[in-house]
Amino acid sequence: MTTPATPLLPGSTLGVLGGGQLGRMFVHAAQAMGYFTAVLDPDPESPAGLVSHQHIQTGYEDPDGLARLAQLSDAVTTEFENVPAVSLAALAGQCPVAPAARAVAVAQDRAQEKAHFVGCGVPCAPYAVIETAQQLAAVSADLLPGILKTARMGYDGKGQVRVKSAAELAAAWASVGQVACVLEKMLPLQLECSVIVARGADGASVHLPVQRNLHRDGILAVTEVYEGNLPPALASQAVAAAISIANGLDYVGVLCVEFFVLQDGSLVVNEIAPRPHNSGHYSQNACDVSQFELQVRTLAGLPLVQPRQHSAALMLNLLGDLWFAHGETAQTPAWDAVLQLPGTHLHLYGKTLAKHGRKMGHLNITAPTALQARATALQAAALLGIAPF
Repeated sequence: MTTPATPLLPGSTLGVLGGGQLGRMFVHAAQAMGYFTAVLDPDPESPAGLVSHQHIQTGYEDPDGLARLAQLSDAVTTEFENVPAVSLAALAGQCPVAPAARAVAVAQDRAQEKAHFVGCGVPCAPYAVIETAQQLAAVSADLLPGILKTARMGYDGKGQVRVKSAAELAAAWASVGQVACVLEKMLPLQLECSVIVARGADGASVHLPVQRNLHRDGILAVTEVYEGNLPPALASQAVAAAISIANGLDYVGVLCVEFFVLQDGSLVVNEIAPRPHNSGHYSQNACDVSQFELQVRTLAGLPLVQPRQHSAALMLNLLGDLWFAHGETAQTPAWDAVLQLPGTHLHLYGKTLAKHGRKMGHLNITAPTALQARATALQAAALLGIAPF
């Protein structure tokens, strides 16, 4: 089952497979709307489990845990793309599940993902699938220099190696264990952007404004969203492409589609995430409907309304590195100084242990104008030890 037969009204229970920060923010949104929640995650201190009405502490493939989640929940979603698709399929035999296992499986495999983009007529970087030594030997020199990416389990820049020659490519493939990979041609990038689409079971879809993104070390660092952050024609093209990709998957839920804008101004799709996304966090404070409320609406079968952005916004990703700005002993950042700045909204994820590279929270900055939002964001970054942008 991919959708409830009739809308699930507040008072119903919505389940989440996965207990990270995205699940936590979904749970908060669902509870604000009057829903009960259930989370399945093996970690007793999982951010979502700590705030949910029910926390089932089992592995994602545990049959008893999955049966318990289905028993408690009127519908179930997921909050991270590497949840086993087989678990979603098993749940779908017992209760409505969105997004469907098939759509998540496509997002989990770069080769399937690229094939889907091609099938939807959305341009992506030239690529080759490498699963055998024969395919490695047959790679065209036109794809070099390129980026070798493992087909599965890659996120935040993990499982990626830049290669300039056939010899480097062979060495890189060996270094990742000769698992299935995709080699993508490196393209001259101007910037990165993304689109959050919410699509219902009836095929209706809405979207957030196009987000302009800055990545550092493969991890999203800054998102800027305001009128004119991208040329209007380019933004319209990105939205149309994202909706086409969602329609092609018969997707139900919230989907993030990430794009590259090339030096010549053209647009190519990079990858999809079958869930809310870091780049959509600004919507919690800058839009009248957040990405997490959209996730609740799509799961419960409620009507979708086009979100409206009421404030210019920037989002700063808060990594565990900020806790070590003054040495190797973790110290709480100066949130009081940051929160003195107008339009700052702090979101921490309830993680008790700060680590380098770990996502601990985000800071949304809203203002009447883009210039004001950016100026405040730069002040906040300076206070926290985040490099200027």
